[in-house]
Amino acid sequence: MTETEAIRVAVPRKGRPLEAVLERVADVAAHAAGGRTPSDDADAVAAVADEIISTLRHEKAITKGRTDPAADVYQRLATYSDLDDDYEPEYTLLRDDRQGMPRRIVFDSLTVDIDGVPVQFVGREEPFRALRTHEFALGFDSADLVLEEVVELEPEGVGSLADVNARIDPMNTDVRVVSGLGDTVYHTLMARPEILPPGADLDREFVADYEGDLCISPRYERLVEAVLGTRPLEGVSFAYPDDDREEEAAIADVGLGVYLTMTGSTAREHGLILGDHLFPSETVLMENIAESAELSGAERVREALSDGVQETEIAV
Repeated sequence: MTETEAIRVAVPRKGRPLEAVLERVADVAAHAAGGRTPSDDADAVAAVADEIISTLRHEKAITKGRTDPAADVYQRLATYSDLDDDYEPEYTLLRDDRQGMPRRIVFDSLTVDIDGVPVQFVGREEPFRALRTHEFALGFDSADLVLEEVVELEPEGVGSLADVNARIDPMNTDVRVVSGLGDTVYHTLMARPEILPPGADLDREFVADYEGDLCISPRYERLVEAVLGTRPLEGVSFAYPDDDREEEAAIADVGLGVYLTMTGSTAREHGLILGDHLFPSETVLMENIAESAELSGAERVREALSDGVQETEIAV
């Protein structure tokens, strides 16, 4: 690779995970030197990150019908994208899953110099799977996907980054988790207070002694098995909310469940108490170690993107 070739990093195309990545990139640029984005030009990188975040929030509001567009989708796309400068953002169109499958504007690419290395952040619908198929050496995606797809199920559960990487079969994938970004909500135990014996805590030990239904979203079945472990779940049967039922309301009906929460206010509105935070649902930096070993500069970029993150809940 020549010095001018960019290292490509897969990122989500929209939503809070992409915002977390952009905020991290702006922070890293503030401490970088050289290239197009030296430390004294970090405000420009922050401005571009804010521009992308603001643009995609506006497009989400259009998608949700909360605001009317001033121009059609193709005119807006042409206005947002700069095809002549890699250091300016580009966007693309995807089919949305709403009725009629209208087109939605999402992030496509942006180049930023990091520690003197040009890095092209490329939007992907499934960044984690793009790393698994060796399209990228580095990428950002939800930690949940790692648990759902490649972490081996064992009798005891996981609770840390070290646990996660230790349970990835090297014959299954070359992808490893490097660090989190701190944009954290939690997979949390929730229960009606009357199902707990007097003085008992709502924690992993309680689940290990529990026999009955545990309410979860269907997509999280394997994740919950990985986080809690198969042994504590031996006497447990999974129950799932109806399609038109709020998860917290369904958990209240069942008595015990696991769901994502940040403050827990909605759960309390349904009469639930909160127990252990089982695992953080966090955007994480991942590395395909087979691909990164072949790229000059990949280690510098990885270290710059992961160094000094203070709020991550996924700690080695």
